[in-house]
Amino acid sequence: MPYLPTYDARDPRYKTPYGAVASGTQVQFTLRPPRAEGYSHASLTARFESRHDEIVVLKMSWQGHEEGQDLFSAELDTAGYVGLIWYSFRLEKMDGRKQELGPQQLTVYDGEEDVPGWFGEGVTYQIFPDRFCRSKVPNPEGLVGGRWVHQSWEEFPAYRPDEYGEIRNRDFFGGDFQGVIDKLGYLNSLGVETLYFNPIFEAAENHRYGTADYSQVDPMLGANSDFSRLCAEAHKWGMRVMLDGVFNHTGFVSRYFNGDGFYPETGAGQSQDSPYFPWFHFSQWPQKYDSWWGIYSLPAVNENDPSYREFIFGGEDSVVRRWLRAGADGWRLDVADELPDDFVAGIHAAARAEKPDAVIIGEVWEDGSTKVAYGVRRKHILGGHCDGLMNYPLRSAILAFFQGGGGENFVKVMETIRENYPPFAFYSAMNSLDTHDTPRILTLLGAGGEYRDQTKEWRANFRLSPKQRCQGKKLLRAAALLLFCFPGSPTIYYGDEVGMEGFEDPFNRQTYPWGHEDPELLDWYRSLGRLRRKHQALRRGSIRYVQGKGPLLAFCRETEEEQLLCAFNAGGGIQSFLVEEDSPRLILGQAELAQEDGVYTITLPPRSGAVFALR
Repeated sequence: MPYLPTYDARDPRYKTPYGAVASGTQVQFTLRPPRAEGYSHASLTARFESRHDEIVVLKMSWQGHEEGQDLFSAELDTAGYVGLIWYSFRLEKMDGRKQELGPQQLTVYDGEEDVPGWFGEGVTYQIFPDRFCRSKVPNPEGLVGGRWVHQSWEEFPAYRPDEYGEIRNRDFFGGDFQGVIDKLGYLNSLGVETLYFNPIFEAAENHRYGTADYSQVDPMLGANSDFSRLCAEAHKWGMRVMLDGVFNHTGFVSRYFNGDGFYPETGAGQSQDSPYFPWFHFSQWPQKYDSWWGIYSLPAVNENDPSYREFIFGGEDSVVRRWLRAGADGWRLDVADELPDDFVAGIHAAARAEKPDAVIIGEVWEDGSTKVAYGVRRKHILGGHCDGLMNYPLRSAILAFFQGGGGENFVKVMETIRENYPPFAFYSAMNSLDTHDTPRILTLLGAGGEYRDQTKEWRANFRLSPKQRCQGKKLLRAAALLLFCFPGSPTIYYGDEVGMEGFEDPFNRQTYPWGHEDPELLDWYRSLGRLRRKHQALRRGSIRYVQGKGPLLAFCRETEEEQLLCAFNAGGGIQSFLVEEDSPRLILGQAELAQEDGVYTITLPPRSGAVFALR
């Protein structure tokens, strides 16, 4: 006799509706224990975490039997509640013996707000501004931070400590807004619909995460008017612009802290009478203060200070609103889980007030529905906070799959995310294979790991061998196809599309190799961009897995009008599987089709992927 599950939250026979629910939804739960077990009573216990752990116990009434299973059902009311519910079941027999099931998670979100859908549909391109393209060699004289500029675009970034033992990140290459404007046609050829910029505001370091002045763009990038011109030109190409909002900390070298006295205003590090003094927390002024991860050059701000809140999002001319007016279309929030929930909510409200279709994306590395930071369960994707998150769980799942982790593990991990996330967050995720905070994907796939046991000098000088690069490119082509087929916005970290290599920062932040691109990879990424732009099933369609075992993974993306089958082979051998569909048609990738008695066999070469139209 086949195994009959008692409860499966992903099966509509056991729970409806699927996954996360909007507040006010009546959720139907059904247990289906085998009749032979003789259970006579069942109950549901629900713990409303955000309602001071209130416990609700519901009797599950017997509804009859079906296919050798008893049916016990109950309906849980989520009216007036937003947060996580942890539910479990108890089954009892006439002799008093019991079986416990659970607990399991139910995400209840605020469904009142309309979340703009544009971000998750198209391709995003992440630009590290100093390293993408420059229109001229800049002059660093008189600029904040004591910078120096590489005269050759093709030099390697500085990575060794200075004479004081510090890595100061003061070497610049001079990428600028005009350089980006000059390449908008190129970006359009990749199918790009959103430009995501790492920080653009004046800052001493080349990464610009230690903001010196939120009121102006860094002079090496151009003037504020140049940013608005870039946005206007991007909009003509059908592209939107997303900025990096770094609001958890500023720079030691900044108008606000002014640790080195560069700015004429009195900063918090110079006087306790400074208007910015309440923005920071000193344990011993001026030398001991809270900073991001203990890095002295990034003093942490007090996000609960009223004047800081007014400055960032509260006022009409706040940072959030001002730069949306200047042409931006959304914000990515750096270290979102280190910002108070009501601070994030304030940013979200200000952005929507300024531009109703503005989008807020949060940097969160884990499952954003269960994230706990500083002892608090975060509200990132419960509505009115973040519209989507950076999808690092997807990146981890893709890497694991193509490094031998098995299709079943990919399905398990990503179905957990789909089940836990509200639909708006699942479909508005920022999906990346790598970012400025991770090694380059080609290096990881080709080398087979990060090699953290090697010295930094070794990793700086590492280059893939021809054999490693060949294998890495095959895997990257398949991994990128998977990225472009998955719900959420496929995000290209600049230069991945032309085969850039490198381990961690700053090796992953080298300059874009204009004139030395890998044409084969570039053609592939352009094909991916056309695929994503053309097919609505990939932009907004549902997802349904049809294969997930060992080196095989396959899923369908579907709308009422279109059905696509996306299939991947992560292994070193040929893989085949059967599909009972009407006339699959290969539209991208490598695969062989064979038909017998109306059943098709799809055969995938090693380390490859393919997309088929089914209707």
